[in-house]
Amino acid sequence: MMDLFDAIGSDPRDVQLAPGAMLLGGFARAFETPLIEAVRAIVQRAPFRHLVTPGGHRMSVAMTNCGAVGWVSDRTGYRYDAIDPDSGQPWPPMPDVFTRLAHEAAAKVGFADFRPEACLINRYEPGAKLSLHQDKDELDFAHPIVSVSLGLPATFLFGGMNRSDKTTRYRLTHGDVVVWGGPSRLAYHGVLPLPDGEHPLLGRQRINLTFRKTR
Repeated sequence: MMDLFDAIGSDPRDVQLAPGAMLLGGFARAFETPLIEAVRAIVQRAPFRHLVTPGGHRMSVAMTNCGAVGWVSDRTGYRYDAIDPDSGQPWPPMPDVFTRLAHEAAAKVGFADFRPEACLINRYEPGAKLSLHQDKDELDFAHPIVSVSLGLPATFLFGGMNRSDKTTRYRLTHGDVVVWGGPSRLAYHGVLPLPDGEHPLLGRQRINLTFRKTR
């Protein structure tokens, strides 16, 4: 893996994490206002909730979804579902600004055909974390993952194809986007416990948008 400070591309904030994986520093800032407005509208229809893992563990990160399908977890397993289990209704449609941002970020990293079907929206409050895991509930791994950070800064862990592989830490701030696909599509990744703080637009939280093509 490349070092945290091995910047590439036209923007000095861009960092290559591994083959097919890049941190685009501040890429989402141009979309900031409509992104935040869209998140708030989605949460009005499909509020954040703390999902339970198949093993019965309550996740510290609160979640909701938009798009054709949403990612859910319960005692029966992890899966994508077109219906919000809390409301019995379809998930809110994906806003145009979400689709545009995900497509443009993926294209910058070399995945020009990416059109997301699902967006998992995570809310991290101080102390919340995400353990190392792979995004592998999708049917086709030819498409990348696009992850957008809003709000408080967080420490992102990016590793290899095995959980035991060494991870590198990257500080993600408001507007940063991480894209990983190709040979890095199934890389293990996670987020360390979120430090407390106050973001001028979003307060004491970090919002993460994760875009995926599921089938």
